[in-house]
Amino acid sequence: MNDKDGQKKNKERKDAIENAGLAASAEDIVNRYGGGIKEHIVGYSGIDQENRIELNDGSGRTIPTKNNRPLRKISSYKRAAESDPNYKSQTKNQAGFSAEVKEVTRRRAEEAIRGKKPQTMRTDDILKRNSNGNVVFDSEGNPIRPHVNHQLFDITLEVDAKGNPVPHSSAQMKFEGSTPDQAVGKLLSKSHEKYIDNDVKMVVPSDYYDGMKQNLDERISSLEKQVDSSKQQGKTEVAAVKQKQLEKCQKLKKNLRKSKLSNKEAIEARNNPALSTANDILKVGHQAGLEQAGTCAIVGGSMSLISNIHSAFTCEKSPEDAAKDIVLDTAKCAGASYTVTFVASIFKGMMQNSASETVRTLSKTNLPAYIVTSTIEVSKTLSSFFAGKIDGVQCLEQLGEKGYGMTVSALFMAIGQFFIPIPVVGALAGGMIGYAMSSVSYGILLGSLKNAKLAHEEYIRVKRECDEAVKMIREYRKELEEKIEEYLHNERTFFEECFSGIKEAFDTGDIDGFIGATNQITESCGKPPLYPDMEKFETIMTGDDPVPL
Repeated sequence: MNDKDGQKKNKERKDAIENAGLAASAEDIVNRYGGGIKEHIVGYSGIDQENRIELNDGSGRTIPTKNNRPLRKISSYKRAAESDPNYKSQTKNQAGFSAEVKEVTRRRAEEAIRGKKPQTMRTDDILKRNSNGNVVFDSEGNPIRPHVNHQLFDITLEVDAKGNPVPHSSAQMKFEGSTPDQAVGKLLSKSHEKYIDNDVKMVVPSDYYDGMKQNLDERISSLEKQVDSSKQQGKTEVAAVKQKQLEKCQKLKKNLRKSKLSNKEAIEARNNPALSTANDILKVGHQAGLEQAGTCAIVGGSMSLISNIHSAFTCEKSPEDAAKDIVLDTAKCAGASYTVTFVASIFKGMMQNSASETVRTLSKTNLPAYIVTSTIEVSKTLSSFFAGKIDGVQCLEQLGEKGYGMTVSALFMAIGQFFIPIPVVGALAGGMIGYAMSSVSYGILLGSLKNAKLAHEEYIRVKRECDEAVKMIREYRKELEEKIEEYLHNERTFFEECFSGIKEAFDTGDIDGFIGATNQITESCGKPPLYPDMEKFETIMTGDDPVPL
């Protein structure tokens, strides 16, 4: 190996270690934002695998918490055809239900991102609890929901020990009217008096909020003048009526709250809940990536600044080259951090709501970040092989080194065994293991010969074992070359296209594209893929059946 090759290999090893470090440093952000993504998955499916209920039959079994009205269910509600005059009104009414779910989901996601246990709930989903805090079941074994269709509240930010909504932490959702002015008129109507009389907070669409406040300000100003004028004219009864209307407007304005979503978003959640949920998940992942990228840009940039200033003062680099390298290092660190954290947060959210207890347990570790990092590193090596830049043995050597690097980072073996759905040909796997184990053994023995002062008998024994190891290495190398020629070289173009597709999917955030490319490799090896696309993956993760690993 010449100096140039050695420098390149050292750089690749350094990059792999840095990427593992990025995965480790992202653990807190991935956990928090992954928890937020999990809430969006629950809002869509209605199934919360993490917060399970223990059955009261003495068996110790648990069942998932299920929301009474998830987005997926609302989208199946019957309504008139698009050509029917009632279509828009029915859609808007049903979008009001979707708005409740989205409001709660976004609030719970924000609570998780802040590192808190999500508390916001729809009153329909609150479960009755006894004095010990245990869920109470009816005679048929179903959890009791005592606040379905609550007269005053749709959502609550807090419940007491018995599962009752805390009044000052609760609110009513009102997505009504085709304009802000119409919405105010409806809320001031007789049918809504109970909310104003009970001082209930009113959550209104984000795109109506400012317009509604302006309308109320105009009403309040006008009524104040009418009250004063009536009093001056001695019309006490008229003044009393106007005063009551004024107080009503003032009370409504005081209790008006801006929703987390607009009318348009509520209707989208009704008509296309999967797309609405996917958009929210991508936004949360994007926020996670940006937060981690900012942190790593500061740290990586500072380290690069120190290193390059030193290189400039010692004349190893020109000031211009040093400045250029600082910018490149900072951008590289930020970009890599963004990618790892973005994708890992989505993995974390999905794993956290898996039907498998094992997967949920693993989601509490930093495994999601290592999944992404290891996939990126392995893809780099395999892409180089299929592009003809390295030969088969070099490919396996690099995979071995990167595998070791990820093992040091804690969990690479679990990643490879459980989560990468690409079956490895048995003979090739055996060759890799044999070659790697022999190489490790040879390296240890060689170090013993060089560094230890051994007795002559010990020297002879170790030398004999070294010779045997060398022989085994040569045999495994030969076997590897044959297997590589047999299994890989004939499929060079196919695999090159697949890994190109994987890289492109990572670059563009195309989850279905990534799944499709990996499934092609799976099928070429004679194994059926676990899931064909994101929708099926979601069904597996949110279903009650255990995930087949």
